[in-house]
Amino acid sequence: MFDDMRHDNGLNVGGRKRERPGVERVGPIADREVPLGPAEPTTRVLSPAIHAWLDGELPEAAVRKGDAQRDVDFWKQLMEAAEGRRHLRTPAHLQERIMEALPHTVPQLITPWWKREFVVTPSAALGVAGALIALSAAVTALIMVLARH
Repeated sequence: MFDDMRHDNGLNVGGRKRERPGVERVGPIADREVPLGPAEPTTRVLSPAIHAWLDGELPEAAVRKGDAQRDVDFWKQLMEAAEGRRHLRTPAHLQERIMEALPHTVPQLITPWWKREFVVTPSAALGVAGALIALSAAVTALIMVLARH
């Protein structure tokens, strides 16, 4: 199967259409629908019984049989690791260092806004210059119209 992933809509560099024998163009890639097929055979799907056990609806003994044994063991180990991580605490020395690094006073405004450094980027300077030119042209035109009356 030929899948044309190019963004030039079938045109080559010279602007002419590329000819592909036996290939019919369907449309842009964004317009194509990709069907979702069944799960691949290598994909494992948990049984509804495992889902019910994880939700607390079934006891563990009802699920521990056959192929579900591996899934039960995996989820039990995962839950034990997660439970262990829930009980971790920050060491006391680290908490003390964090608290010492925090400022002990309320931050003050360093300088008032009218005394702060004024930085103009090139794009802002061009924008202001363009606005001033347009404003001066509009004022000049207004003066000329008022002078003729």
